[in-house]
Amino acid sequence: MFVHLRLHTEFSIVDGTTRVDEVAQLAAADGQPALAIADLNNLFATVKFYRACRAQGVKPLIGAEVLVEGFAADPALSSRMVLLVQNAQGYLNLSELLARAHTQNAGKAQVVVRKEWLQELNAGLLCLCGARAGPVGQALSQGDQVRAHDCALQLSSLFPYRFYLELQRAGRTEDEAHVLAATQLAARMHLPVVATHPVQFAHADDFEAHEARVCISDGELLSNPRRVRRFTREQYFKSAAQMQALFADIPSALANTLEIAKRCNLSLVLGKPQLPDFPTPLVDGARMSPEDYFRHASHTGLQERMQHLYPDEALRAQQMPRYLERLEFELQTIITMGFPGYFLIVGDFINWAKSNGCPVGPGRGSGAGSLVAYSLKITDLDPLRYNLLFERFLNPERVSMPDFDIDFCQTNRDRVIDYVKEKYGKAAVSQIVTFGTMAARAAIRDVGRVLDLGYNFCDGISKLIPNKPGTSVTLQLPPPAADRKKDDKTVYASEAEPLLAQREAQEEDVKTLLELARKLEGLTRNVGMHAGGVLIAPGKLTDFCPLYQQPGSESAVSQFDKDDVEAIGLVKFDFLGLATLTILEIARDLIRTRHRAQERFNY
Repeated sequence: MFVHLRLHTEFSIVDGTTRVDEVAQLAAADGQPALAIADLNNLFATVKFYRACRAQGVKPLIGAEVLVEGFAADPALSSRMVLLVQNAQGYLNLSELLARAHTQNAGKAQVVVRKEWLQELNAGLLCLCGARAGPVGQALSQGDQVRAHDCALQLSSLFPYRFYLELQRAGRTEDEAHVLAATQLAARMHLPVVATHPVQFAHADDFEAHEARVCISDGELLSNPRRVRRFTREQYFKSAAQMQALFADIPSALANTLEIAKRCNLSLVLGKPQLPDFPTPLVDGARMSPEDYFRHASHTGLQERMQHLYPDEALRAQQMPRYLERLEFELQTIITMGFPGYFLIVGDFINWAKSNGCPVGPGRGSGAGSLVAYSLKITDLDPLRYNLLFERFLNPERVSMPDFDIDFCQTNRDRVIDYVKEKYGKAAVSQIVTFGTMAARAAIRDVGRVLDLGYNFCDGISKLIPNKPGTSVTLQLPPPAADRKKDDKTVYASEAEPLLAQREAQEEDVKTLLELARKLEGLTRNVGMHAGGVLIAPGKLTDFCPLYQQPGSESAVSQFDKDDVEAIGLVKFDFLGLATLTILEIARDLIRTRHRAQERFNY
């Protein structure tokens, strides 16, 4: 038996093409009991990987390959190692390490974990030494046995009984010399060894597509003879039998992959909402419960709204019972589902915005059907007047987080976010990461560039890809009609545009271009920031997920995208910047200025 402990997925961004669902299926089909993810400097794929493995009956092991400084011959230089999560504490520590690296120690090309951080935050983590790229391996490659011994001693002391010397045979000429030197060092120091395989792509025939992906990231050409080749054809997802044959002479290195899998036991809590605590007021020295304050604020707000809606007291008294009945129904539903805090938080920052010169939209989407939202001044639409249904927004039979789409004046939106950070703590608030993917046309253009095909040639091919808004257009070859599902609305480019299929059949360059583009289509290409999503956590965000920061940016974002942050229970609040509100605000200010000028002139 064997367990892969060094999987790079497409979320390594610069050097992986392995798709999470596909590799989980490969592990299950091969009978591998567990699988470890170790993307470079991130945990982007953690939730997706965790779910995919669990769905296939494979134990997910969470980790990351990190760059660490302070262990190499030159303390300023970095080396690589893999940190695997043993338990919940290890997950928190790895999240904190990665967050610090991205926000406090990011250079132009890489982010680095400092040695002192490892000394502080190593509990619950297993350390794999990084093979030739690690501090021990670098020393061994240079023939410096003393420094190799010293590095191994430091790391084994830092990770007592949790440190392993990595052995790799991935088709590189230097691998065998490193394996020999590392096993001799392990014998002298009584340290365990483990066999790992740096998986960068799923299948052996994916090597060219992987190289194209690397060249796209590096801005290189595939044919450049001076290009540094960092990967080999052997770095595909090998079967357990292949790995056993590769390390048949070092059985303990194979056995330790299973031992590590047994030692790593992380269970992610998914689907449980993690709402921040709303600071309720004190009454007679005791703080009101969120539920009681929620009821009080809703009833008080409704009274204010009713006085505006029905100035006539008799008419107001006549209409009040049906409003109270609807309000009580909504309050009961919201409290039963555990979401009073969400409404209080949203109502608080919306009312702050309205009171501090930041125009806010009247409300849209299903949230406009809530009388509670209207009472708390989250929305400005009376749902009873327009017969709007609350059940479209929240329904106990379909439990999901409420989600108000809130429009703010574009120029003042950041002020509201700053208010939220001040109220709940900067460490508890961030925006959300997004991942750009290689769509069909983008894949054609990117691959064409690294193949050094002419711009006009690639542009002509890409324009043959149908552009049909609202549909999914793919470069993949269409399946036989008998295998298609009735509800499959996918548009297959070669089927929708016969000229594309004709050129692929007749032109070698077009065939090569499309074959590579098909393998890269849909892969994660770059990292960005969600346009409006803001997280507010009940404490430090790194207690739930790590943070990421783009080079040159001052704003950190979660390393989980909007679907994954919701899966782990964090609540997303939509702060949408609407230019229309900004224009209306400018128009209002101009009208007021003109009116004041006219009054002075008339006077």
